[in-house]
Amino acid sequence: MRLENKIAVVTGGSRGIGQAVSELFAKEGATVIIVDLLPQGQDVADGINSSGGKAEFHSVSVTDKSAIENLFAEINEKHGKLDILINNAGITRDRTLEKMSEDEWDAVIDVNLKGVFLCTQAAAPYMKANKYGRIVSAASNVGLRGNFGQTNYAATKAGVIAMSKTWTMELGKHGITANAIAPGFTMTDMVDKIPKEHFAAIEASIPLRTVAQPIDIAYGYLYLASDEARFVSGICLTIDGGTSR
Repeated sequence: MRLENKIAVVTGGSRGIGQAVSELFAKEGATVIIVDLLPQGQDVADGINSSGGKAEFHSVSVTDKSAIENLFAEINEKHGKLDILINNAGITRDRTLEKMSEDEWDAVIDVNLKGVFLCTQAAAPYMKANKYGRIVSAASNVGLRGNFGQTNYAATKAGVIAMSKTWTMELGKHGITANAIAPGFTMTDMVDKIPKEHFAAIEASIPLRTVAQPIDIAYGYLYLASDEARFVSGICLTIDGGTSR
C-alpha cells in the first residue's frame, strides 16, 4: 500500500473530490482525518471504518485559526505525527466583476486562500519535527487561465499555486514537499449547479470530450502524497482532460 501507516488530514473530505481522496487514501493504508463542517463527513468516516480502513471526522472550519491549531495538536498527540495535508476545502460565490459583492469576495478568499494558509501554517511544525511532510493543495485550471464570473475563485486558486511554490522553498530542507493540483470540470456539487443546456458545450470544449470524475483527481493527490513523488515539489499538476494545453 502506497500510504501505509501515514496520517493524512483531508479538508473538505465529506463529498466530491475530498471524499474520493479520503476513501482512496484509506484504501492505500493511511489513517484519514476528515476536516469539514458538513455532517456527512461522519458518514464518510464510518464507511471507511466499516470497510476495514481507518478514519476520523472532525467538524472544524478551516477559517478558524485557534480551532485548527488545537485540532492539529490533538492529531499529533494522538498519532505521534502528521504526514500528509490535503488542502481541499473550497467554495464558490460566482458573480461578474461589477456585480460581485464584498461579502462574496471575502467568503471565497476566507475559505479557499486563508483556510489553506492557516492549515498549512498549523501543520508545518509537526512535519518539520518529523523531517517529513506532503502538502498538496487544491488549485484549479481557473487559477491558470481565469474564468468568466469567477474573479474571487480564480484569484484564490492562483494564490494557492503561488503559496505552494513558496512553501517548497521554505520547507524543502525539512523533507517537506508542497504541490498543487489544478482540476478541470469535475462531477461535483459545484458542477451540478451549471445549467444543463451549457453542459454539452463544456464537454465539447474538453479534448477528451468528458468531464472528470472525482476519482480521476484523487489519483493525482495520491501520487503527490506518496513516496513515489519524493522529488516532486513546487509543481501544479493540471488534471483537466487537456483543456489547459
